[in-house]
Amino acid sequence: MKTMVMAPHTPLLLLMILLCTFSANSSFQPALVLEMAKILLENYCFPENLVGMQEAIQQAINSGEILQISDRKTLAAVLTVGVQGALNDPRLTVSYEPNFVPVMPPMLPSLPIEQLIRLVRNSVKLDILENNVGYLRIDRIIGEETAAKLGSLLRDNIWDKVAHTSSLIFDLRYSTAGQLSGVPFIISYFSDPEPLIHIDTVYDRPSNTTRELWTTPSIKGERYGKKKDVIILTSKRTMGAAEAVAYTLKNLKRAIIVGERSAGGSVKVRKIRIGESDFYITVPVARSVSPITGQSWEVSGVSPTVNVIAKEAITKAKSLLAVRSAIPKVLQSISNIIGRWYAFTDRVPALLQHLKSTDLFSVTSEEDLAVRLNQDLQTVSEDPRLIIKYMQNNSAIVEEDPELYKVPDDPELLRALVDTTFKVEILPGNTGYLRFDKFLELSALTKLEKVMAKKVWEPLKDTNNLIIDLRYNTGGWSASLAFILSYLQDTSQKHHFFTVYDRIQNTTTEHGSLPQITGLTYGSKRGVYLLTSYYTASVGEEFAYLIQSLHRGTVIGEITSGTLMHSKMFQIEGTDLAIIVPFINFIDNNGECWLGGGVVPDAIVLAEEAVDHVHEITDFHQGLRSLIEGTGELLEKHYAIHEVALKVGKILLSKWAEGLYRSAVDFESLASQLTADLQEASGDHRLHVFHCDVEPESLHDIAKIPTAEEVGYIIDALFKTELLPGNVGYLRFDMMADIEVLKAIGPQLIKSVWSKIVNTDALIIDMRYNTGGYSTAIPLLCTYFFDAEPLRHLYTVYDSTSTAMTEIMTLPQVRGQRYGSSKDVYILTSHMTGSAAEVFTRTLKDLNRATIIGEPTIGGSLSSGTYQIRDSVLYASIPNQAVLSAITGKVWSVSGVEPHVIAHASDALHVAQTLTEAKLLKSEQRK
Repeated sequence: MKTMVMAPHTPLLLLMILLCTFSANSSFQPALVLEMAKILLENYCFPENLVGMQEAIQQAINSGEILQISDRKTLAAVLTVGVQGALNDPRLTVSYEPNFVPVMPPMLPSLPIEQLIRLVRNSVKLDILENNVGYLRIDRIIGEETAAKLGSLLRDNIWDKVAHTSSLIFDLRYSTAGQLSGVPFIISYFSDPEPLIHIDTVYDRPSNTTRELWTTPSIKGERYGKKKDVIILTSKRTMGAAEAVAYTLKNLKRAIIVGERSAGGSVKVRKIRIGESDFYITVPVARSVSPITGQSWEVSGVSPTVNVIAKEAITKAKSLLAVRSAIPKVLQSISNIIGRWYAFTDRVPALLQHLKSTDLFSVTSEEDLAVRLNQDLQTVSEDPRLIIKYMQNNSAIVEEDPELYKVPDDPELLRALVDTTFKVEILPGNTGYLRFDKFLELSALTKLEKVMAKKVWEPLKDTNNLIIDLRYNTGGWSASLAFILSYLQDTSQKHHFFTVYDRIQNTTTEHGSLPQITGLTYGSKRGVYLLTSYYTASVGEEFAYLIQSLHRGTVIGEITSGTLMHSKMFQIEGTDLAIIVPFINFIDNNGECWLGGGVVPDAIVLAEEAVDHVHEITDFHQGLRSLIEGTGELLEKHYAIHEVALKVGKILLSKWAEGLYRSAVDFESLASQLTADLQEASGDHRLHVFHCDVEPESLHDIAKIPTAEEVGYIIDALFKTELLPGNVGYLRFDMMADIEVLKAIGPQLIKSVWSKIVNTDALIIDMRYNTGGYSTAIPLLCTYFFDAEPLRHLYTVYDSTSTAMTEIMTLPQVRGQRYGSSKDVYILTSHMTGSAAEVFTRTLKDLNRATIIGEPTIGGSLSSGTYQIRDSVLYASIPNQAVLSAITGKVWSVSGVEPHVIAHASDALHVAQTLTEAKLLKSEQRK
């Protein structure tokens, strides 16, 4: 325990004001208030809060209200309300007690040893319950000195007996008294010797000292340690030091609190006589602050982990310990099941290791354990199919009766079965409709194949599109998926549909198109539209998932049910817990394992409206090829890099032919997919397709020439200059203005901006917030950083609209003084730096005229055109100019500018200043 003296903190202003207020008043009420204020100033444990009383006390006295109160008890009640309201502390009370006789409780260490022993025995009860559960009830927390006197007695009769129990119920429901100095003694029994733990800090106002309470490195007797479960019982009567014990062990995550919120007592409270009157004020004179939480149990009490009425707390604690004692066995059972059955064998070691190390201290019920384990296992495995469930009603997964899928051999019965299983219609617009509500077992479908060819596929063979209705399909047999999918492909090619890994059999089976098919197939060219609902489940969901991953159709309707497939449920013996383990992995044609969770349709609509939406989407799909071809044509005509445009156009058509645009169900989704494909195929993030109902306006209108009155505002808005230490100039501008605008503001710009920095020894140009603008002024800006002779080739611009290559050079003449080619220039960049700002930056970098510091730039373009795709509401934004380096002759505008010195944008200026200082220092050393 450490004690420190605090600096005095007495708000003298309050005392002085009160003295001035009441000096001329002989009535006893003001004098009473004055004495009360003195007591608070000297004793209240929150002296910093007393300044807030000043106004309240003055108002109460000045109003004359208390001068009219003659009844002493009423006055005490009024003063109580006032002081509690002013300080927001319910422990502060004023009472009128003319017959009060102070009683000083005897100090325990001063009592004879026999009396101390009797007192401790009367306040402590120890019992060993069933299953070696310890029960320890303490009604009074003895202090440090008493504990030292009775060390051997406590060790032999309490702690050594408790130490050998398997778990402990620590009953503090009746503990209403005690000393705070005994708290570290108790906490130490439930912690390790090292490291020592700072458990409390107590400030005592009268002595103006602060004590720190720590666990002790050595104790008499055997420690209970940190491994075994401890349940602390509390009630509304639990008060004082017992609250400190409960609060500390709870927040150290060493004990679970069961019962009621504790009383919310105080570390130390005094009842002090107010002057020579019969009025008394009760004041908390010390306060506790936990270093663990930064808060305290005082006033608010200790909230239980499990809230039950006090008389039921011990029963609840026993049931809780039964749950917790079963946790190791539950974890072992779960580990065994996962190790034997889980399909992701490569994830098993991490799961088992996590189960060994997981912290389940706060678990208070089987339901709580299920929630915690479920969350942890799914986080580690990244598999939502792996589930821990609390099943109080012991419900189980009902497996379907295989007899339901038996198929007769009689031809008449086979035809009748096909008629009842499959519904076939031809809808308006020559659209085929096929509905089946179960996936039959593969052997059954083999028997039905000839009948199905005649009664299902023959009627559908000449339709324009096909609707497959799975809105009422709740599952069946996965093995039949390949059979149905084979009829939706061309027989000329062999297709791989999906792969199944079975952990139980330890087999991997690939499922593809059938080698032989009876009758005609529907083929792969015509549209397939799959309808789903919330009721579509298990194998029906797998079919919908495969239709999307194989790009064979468009899914329309509601998100499917997310019913888990290929999993086993195991009841954890002796509990209401169960674990669901996927023992089969369903892997699609792209090598991705489907983890369930429901299939999201390409077009999400109400199930009952799905058929109507099919007709809208088929009409939209009729024009897809035209739109994709139109996009490719615009690229070939306008994109600045012609060979890339040709390649991308072919890729788009190839994707359409492979069915990759079947998921596009409207103009917005098509625009999004085209944008992604254009950017992926070209490597150019500037290509963009968007949907717009009205023709968009040109982004680059002719720049407006400012009036004389506007010039000053433009300069102030666009440019910021500063002179940094070491005669280093700083210039920031966040937009690239048009050349005509710069010419118009030129004289004023030279005078108010350029003249301030042109004579510096080095210049930092801040382009971190410059997203671009007009490129016409770039040559002029660059010219200021080169000598007049010779003219320098800055960069070359290729314009696809005119097929012209234009070499951009420095200008022979500029207004004002040049910065020249010898002084250091630093340019700051960020991920926002784009377009014309990049060209300026890259040019000075290529010509070794500037050091670039910051982040790689965005990779924008000098100019982009917006073009309508055929006569649709889709538009393509296409960069029509390419910038070629004057040094390498290569196009760089897509990739952006890579800095010489990589730094976070926020740090770039500091890095630049550091470099200029270092260079300046080096230069001075040479001199």
